[in-house]
Amino acid sequence: MSAKDEFVQIYTDNIHREGADALLRWLESTDFFTAPASTRFHSCHEGGLCEHSVNVFKRLASARSAENGRHGKLICGAETLAICGLLHDVCKANFYKATTRNVKNDETGKWEKVPYYAIDEKFPFGHGEKSVFLIERFMTLTPEEAVAIRFHMGEFEKERSTSDAYSKYPLAVMLHVSDLEATYLDERNE
Repeated sequence: MSAKDEFVQIYTDNIHREGADALLRWLESTDFFTAPASTRFHSCHEGGLCEHSVNVFKRLASARSAENGRHGKLICGAETLAICGLLHDVCKANFYKATTRNVKNDETGKWEKVPYYAIDEKFPFGHGEKSVFLIERFMTLTPEEAVAIRFHMGEFEKERSTSDAYSKYPLAVMLHVSDLEATYLDERNE
């Protein structure tokens, strides 16, 4: 099953709130399913953003299962899990452009053009904030979902309020850790 098919199946099986269908149609109108997840850090290949989103969802589902077993209470429902895991990086839709750069070939000593993804930011709104903004154009997020998505970058965002968000919303911590695990454990060899 392709990453896009898996994404769509998880999405349609779990996300049923008003506006979900319109959001999925919008994602399909963008490069979300073909874009890289980054320019050089992880999943920097065609389709990497979709693959990363599915990987984060899986990590988040595993973290929720472990937390539920440890504490005997449900951290969040399946819909919230799918929204946060799959949609935390929608800010990267239409964010990269394929281009080339010159790289010196060590063997020949000659410069060669190689494919490269560059950032082409059209709406500079901040990473987590932009994802929340784009999602809420179509469907309403709960406060817990909005905070988790907003702060999923953790220490990579220099915000003092991150600690407050993590203290109040365990889902925000779990999404951040799942994002790190997908990036540095699942996708490190790509």
